[in-house]
Formats: sequence, C-alpha cells, structure tokens
Amino acid sequence: MTSTEAGQGLFASLRQLLATGLDALKLRLELLSVEIEQEKLRLFSVILWTVFALMLLGIGLVMLCILMILLLWESHRLVAVGGLAACFVAGGLMVLRSALVQLRTNGGLFSASVAELAQDRHELEKSG
Repeated sequence: MTSTEAGQGLFASLRQLLATGLDALKLRLELLSVEIEQEKLRLFSVILWTVFALMLLGIGLVMLCILMILLLWESHRLVAVGGLAACFVAGGLMVLRSALVQLRTNGGLFSASVAELAQDRHELEKSG
C-alpha cells in the first residue's frame, strides 16, 4: 500500500466519521424540536383549561358572595362582607403559594434529549 492510498483511506474514514457525527447531531436536534413542540402544546392546553376553570370558579364565587350578603343583609352585612373578603385573600395567598411551588419544580423539558446524549457518551466511552 502506498502512502497516497493510506492518506485517501484516512481521509475517507474521517469523512465517514464526520458524516456519522453530523447524522447523530441532526437526529438529536430533531428530537429536541419534537420535545419543544410537545411541551408547547401541553403548556397551551394547561393554560386554556386553567383559564376556563378560573372563569367558572369566579362566576360561582360571585354568586355565592351575593347569596351570603343577601341572606345576612339585615343583621350582619358587615360581618358577611368582611368574612368573604378574608376568605378571598386567604384563598388567593394559598393559590399564589401553590403556583410558586409549581414554578420552582423541574418540568423535565429536554429530558429525552439529555438521556439520549448520555447514552451516546456511554457508547463512545465503551467503544473507545
């Protein structure tokens, strides 16, 4: 084997290695794109259902407050309004606390991509 044939074989191997690496990178980017799309759809669905639920709960609470105030109008209207206001403030603080806890938890975005990259690294270390 001459040195030019060995050089061409080396360059061909390097090109093949580069092509394989680019294919793996392309596959990982496609997976990342799919995960972003799934997360976007899930987030939109959660927001839509949350807005709908809050709208219905708001209407229900307004009706309940009107009923309580009308029932206690003659004798204890200030107590009824103050009690309802305290309930709303307490409920709002609990919901805010819950939202902050959920915001701080990890959503798992890109977890499949990270797992695939870890598996690729493991395979490279095993073969090398």
